[in-house]
Amino acid sequence: MSALSSIAFVVNAQKSGAPELASELMELAKDHGASVKETHDFPVVADFLADCDACCVIGGDGTLLGVSKIAAEAGVPIIGVNRGSLGFLTTFTADEAKEYLPSLLRGEYTLDERVMLECTSGEDQSDLALNDVVIKDEHHSRLTRLKVQADGEFVTSYTCDGLILTSPTGSTAYNLSAGGPLIHPSAEVIALTPICPHTLSNRSIIFREDVDLLIAPEDPKSCVTIAVDGQRNLRTCEGGEIRIRTSPHRLKLIHRASFDHVGILRTKLKWTGGVTNGG
Repeated sequence: MSALSSIAFVVNAQKSGAPELASELMELAKDHGASVKETHDFPVVADFLADCDACCVIGGDGTLLGVSKIAAEAGVPIIGVNRGSLGFLTTFTADEAKEYLPSLLRGEYTLDERVMLECTSGEDQSDLALNDVVIKDEHHSRLTRLKVQADGEFVTSYTCDGLILTSPTGSTAYNLSAGGPLIHPSAEVIALTPICPHTLSNRSIIFREDVDLLIAPEDPKSCVTIAVDGQRNLRTCEGGEIRIRTSPHRLKLIHRASFDHVGILRTKLKWTGGVTNGG
């Protein structure tokens, strides 16, 4: 892989130890000949990643989600360093970041490209999601009835608390909590998972990557809120449609050569099953 000579650091100063770790990593990067710049501001301004070879995000998965859109659009890969809790996306610990940063700068890493979802509302508002798009009634305590089409064909109408449209990356987030499937991040698909559906036979559906999904409230007077990665909200009213597709943009994540996604799942989800010999 290409060597990294210019690193942008995005630091969540609210996370314990994050500013101090950022200072250590920036000094380490400079000692190895890389130029650095840093921000603690959120949201990150769109041109902050200009002319950078990589972006080092220090915080939790939410911090990385907040940077994913501009990183994907700029084509800048992310090094995720975890100072939060789970760390499905920010996969480097503080100690690992300090240990591996010199080798990453030399180009000794793997690139993992992740599907992004493109969401367009009826008012021509558009956004990108790395994890998921969640559609609910604007009054979140109310049930909503949403009709779904895939490539122009009617799928069904859901009476539920909402719908989760998830990428493979987001399958470990809200989707998993709602009973949806785990999906390997290399699978280029979109999953639809209803939240507390009134019809018990309504379960998750996996659609191919190039599907064109159209979702709209059955009541033309109702309004829905569209949460993008749990951080940004769009809204549509009076029969407005929501279109979900995969984006041509991909988010690139930098991992050490020994990175093991299934190992991360075992650790973070506390799987306890072991390998047995014999039948």
